[in-house]
Amino acid sequence: MKQIKANDISRLFYRYQDEFEEKALSVLRSGHYVLGTEVTSFEQEFASFMGSDYCVGLGSGLDALWLSFRILGIGKGDEVLVPSNTYIASVMGITINGANPVFVEPDAYFTMDPEKIEEKITERTKAILSVNLYGQSCHMAKLREFCDRHHLFLVEDSAQSHGARYDGRFTNTYTDISCFSFYPTKNLGGFGEGGAILTNCPEYDRAFRIYRNYGSEKRYFNQVVGTNSRLDELQAGLLRVKLAHLSETNEERQKLTERYSREIHNPMIQLPKVRPFASSVWHQYVIRCEKRDLLKAYLQDHGIDSIIHYPIPPHLSEAYTSLGFHRGDLPIAERYADTVLSLPLYNGMTESEQDEVIQVLNGFKV
Repeated sequence: MKQIKANDISRLFYRYQDEFEEKALSVLRSGHYVLGTEVTSFEQEFASFMGSDYCVGLGSGLDALWLSFRILGIGKGDEVLVPSNTYIASVMGITINGANPVFVEPDAYFTMDPEKIEEKITERTKAILSVNLYGQSCHMAKLREFCDRHHLFLVEDSAQSHGARYDGRFTNTYTDISCFSFYPTKNLGGFGEGGAILTNCPEYDRAFRIYRNYGSEKRYFNQVVGTNSRLDELQAGLLRVKLAHLSETNEERQKLTERYSREIHNPMIQLPKVRPFASSVWHQYVIRCEKRDLLKAYLQDHGIDSIIHYPIPPHLSEAYTSLGFHRGDLPIAERYADTVLSLPLYNGMTESEQDEVIQVLNGFKV
C-alpha cells in the first residue's frame, strides 16, 4: 500500500528543479554568501509583490517576531493580545522580551475573535499580535480600527499566510509590522531556515537592519546589543525562484482545497470555512472531528498521513506553566486542540491521491 504523505515538499522542487539548481550554482560560484545581491533583490521583490515599502530578511520567523516587539519598545510589564490557539512561537516572540501574553479566544475561522478583544485590553496593553493561522486571514479591518482607536501597535504573524488577503488587500498592508517564516513547509518556503518582516515605516526598516547584524549599521561600530539573524544568500536566491511562482502555487492549493470542500461528505467531519471578504492561501486544510484520534488512526490504517496542528495550546504547554493556566481556562482553544486535523495538502498532489483521501474520509464511521 502506497503511503500518501501529509506533505511532500519535494514535488515542488522537482517541478522547478532546473531553476533551483541554476540559482544555487550561481550563488555558490559568486563567492558572496551573506548580505549580498540575492538578499537585496529578494527583499525588493518580496516587498513589491506584497505591496509594502520595505522588507528585511532575517534568520527565522521567530526572530522576526521577537525583534518586532524589541524594536517597538515592548518589554517587561507590557501586555500583548495574542490568539489562544496559535503555534507557540507566536507567544515566544512576546515573552522573549519579558512582555506578557494575553490570550484571546479564536473564532470559527481559527483566528483571533475580534468580538473578544475589547474585554482583554488594560492600561498595560501595547499591541495586538494577529495570527493568520493555516493561511486564513484575520478580520484585519476590525483589528486595525481597534488598534488605531486605542493607540496600539498591530503586529502580524504571517508565517503561514504568504499572499492571504482581506477585502482585496494583502493582510500585511493593514499592519505596522508583518512577520514571515520561510521554513521549507511554508507556501513560500526555502531549503532551510529563514524569515523576514514587511513594513511601511523607514525607521523600523533601519532598526531591523541594525539589530539583525549584531546591532551595527557600519562594521565594527555597534549601536545596540543586537543579534545575528541574517537571511543568507543561498536561501534568498532560492526564495526568489519560488516567489516568481507563488501566485500559481497558491492557486493550485486553492483548487485542491475547493475539491476537498466540494467532495468530502461525512456528517462526522466539520470542514473549514473562509471569512467573508477574505481569502486563504491554504497553508493547511484543517478539519474538525469529535472522534479526531480515531479518525487519524483510521486514515493511517488506510495509508494516509495527517497532522494535528496543534495538540497542545500554548497556555497548557510545559514551557508556560509559570503563566498559571489550567485546563478549562481557555475552552475554545482547548476544544480546537482536541478536534483539529490537517489533511494531506501539497503542491503536486495528484488527482488519484486526492481521490483516495476523499474516498477514505467519506467512509469513516464509528
